Amino acid sequence: MKTNIIAIGNSKGIRLPKVLLEESGIVNEVEVKVVSDGLRIIPIKAKGSGREVAMLSEKTLAKDWNRPEEDKAWENL
Repeated sequence: MKTNIIAIGNSKGIRLPKVLLEESGIVNEVEVKVVSDGLRIIPIKAKGSGREVAMLSEKTLAKDWNRPEEDKAWENL
C-alpha cells in the first residue's frame, strides 16, 4: 500500500487505514524501530486483561487469607 507523509504540528506522520490497524492488532501504543530497509511498527499488547489481573490479585490475597492465624482471628468475631 502506498500512502503520503503528512504534517502533524512540527512532526510528520502517516495515516493507517482501519483495515491495516485491525489486521495488525494495533490499538493504542506501538513501538517503532529502524531496520535496514526502513521502519518497523510493532503493536504493544495490553499488559493483561481485567480477568488476568483479577486472578493475580486473588492468588496474592490467598497467600494472606489462607493462614492459620487468620482463621483463628475470624473465629473470635
